[in-house]
Amino acid sequence: MKETNKIGKYQFVVEPFHADFTGRLTIGVLGNHLLNCAGFHANERGFGMGTLNEANYTWVLSRLAIELNDMPRQYEDFTIWTWVENVYRLFTDRNFALLNKAGEKIGYARSVWAMINMETRKPADLMTMHNGSITEYVCDEPCPIDKPSRIKVTSTDPVSTMQAKYSDIDINQHVNSVRYIEHILDLFPLEMYETRHIRRFEIAYINESRYGDKLTLYKDDLADGEYDVEMRKEDGEVVCRSKIVSY
Repeated sequence: MKETNKIGKYQFVVEPFHADFTGRLTIGVLGNHLLNCAGFHANERGFGMGTLNEANYTWVLSRLAIELNDMPRQYEDFTIWTWVENVYRLFTDRNFALLNKAGEKIGYARSVWAMINMETRKPADLMTMHNGSITEYVCDEPCPIDKPSRIKVTSTDPVSTMQAKYSDIDINQHVNSVRYIEHILDLFPLEMYETRHIRRFEIAYINESRYGDKLTLYKDDLADGEYDVEMRKEDGEVVCRSKIVSY
């Protein structure tokens, strides 16, 4: 199979309600598009959610790292490419490229996914699913950004609390992956987004949370414009960790 046939390419436009006050696409909406493209690409190749759900399996996002040089503006067309970089026994690496209206690559993303049994919540062996056919779509397309890093938050002083509500909950009755991103970015004042741009955003999903869970956020201020964030449940269980690098 040709490398170009292994890459999914999907076109979008920045709707007014997908842009923030600067007129650029928000990272939350971009994250949503990335996850949708992953779903489109998997469905078109026979290992999407619909097929998996019939066998009682589903994909779970474990890590996501996004690095941006620019963002498309309101009403502008843009394209997202996605492809599978590696397949291991229990997880797979999926990459993305963000292209502007001129077809120039202005950002990349790396993600790590696991396939789990919907009843046991245990990982599945990818090499036994459909006779390991997912490996046929591994692609050598370059993704010139660092892989997700290990994030460690040391702060014990909460900076925000929230309770998971209706708009946070997805079809599996867990907090939606993108809603974590949006809640984390809401920690920062509007002034930061007026004067700085987010260069890199990382998130590691560790435990699921549900409707009604009280979630507390902790933040370490590191170098200039760099922050580590951790979200925990009332019992101290870590839900996710994130790194934000701005310039």
